[in-house]
Amino acid sequence: MKNQYFGDINDYRKYGLIRSILDTYNFRLLMAWMLTPDDSRTDGKFIDYLSEPYWDCYDSILYKKLQDLICLNNIRKVAFIEKTNLLPGAKYFSRIVLDSRKDRTAWFQELLFKANDADLVFLDPDNGIEVKSKPYGEKYSSKYLYWREISDLWEQGKSLLIYQHFCREERRLFIERLRGELQERAKGSFVSAFSTPHVVFFLVLQPEHQKNHNSIMANIENNWGAKQRRVAQIQFCVPARGMHRMA
Repeated sequence: MKNQYFGDINDYRKYGLIRSILDTYNFRLLMAWMLTPDDSRTDGKFIDYLSEPYWDCYDSILYKKLQDLICLNNIRKVAFIEKTNLLPGAKYFSRIVLDSRKDRTAWFQELLFKANDADLVFLDPDNGIEVKSKPYGEKYSSKYLYWREISDLWEQGKSLLIYQHFCREERRLFIERLRGELQERAKGSFVSAFSTPHVVFFLVLQPEHQKNHNSIMANIENNWGAKQRRVAQIQFCVPARGMHRMA
């Protein structure tokens, strides 16, 4: 995550998804931003939706608050949402992620400490789960979440919600491949995938949280499904089910 992305269309869907989950079950949430320094790229520029009232229909409270936060501030920072009650009860871990092995290890140890009282950890890397071309501790590794980190958090009893960009692989196959690997590495988990036009989120539930799965799905469908709207904003995929349109 970069501060320059704050409030863009992906952020609206992201916070909407999290709010739907929290509205269903009282998770003790830790938002691990995985912040990296801003750069000169134009990613995150997509805030035109804030001037299109149609988008209000998915989560009116969130939509209006993001409008206020973007319009009232000359800069964009995730710290703005930390000062609201949009994610009730959430705690935040905002330390910058750096590339070096030493810095990354220190960052993760602090994350584990911060997550001690949480039962759901949201992980928000720039790109997603590790790829072979970016080994741990090397240049640009800060943009990725590593399997060792996923495993350690899982073994500490945390359910996980993970932000993941799509790659050039066919999307359905990509989602199923990563979902399957998460299920294999996080023993006893139930993994659902929530797909938007640009990114996918993986919800990895600990056994004690799996009883809430159907309620979570129903609430997200109710809030972000197509229904009478022009298009769904999130679609979800779970084992033994197909893809269901939701934006």
